[in-house]
Amino acid sequence: MVKRVYFLAHGGLVQGVGFRYFTRHKAVEHKLTGWVRNTDNNKVEGEVQGEENAVTAFLKHVNNGPRHSQVVRLDKEDREVVDGEAEFEVRR
Repeated sequence: MVKRVYFLAHGGLVQGVGFRYFTRHKAVEHKLTGWVRNTDNNKVEGEVQGEENAVTAFLKHVNNGPRHSQVVRLDKEDREVVDGEAEFEVRR
């Protein structure tokens, strides 16, 4: 089953540590689509879409974050699937 999840990473350190590119790498590794970007309030948000088990594995990676990051909390919310999405992009 395909699902889409919005995620928001809060932490002591989630910007300036390669978090968006780590996230993109993990999404590509799990064959997922969606997007990720930094927020103005020092968080990282995005949406991910794909097979449910791949999304679950991806979100575990995001919860741990890349080396030198510190994720304090990862909020998640189910969203509607987007038809025709072909890649996972880093937004600015």
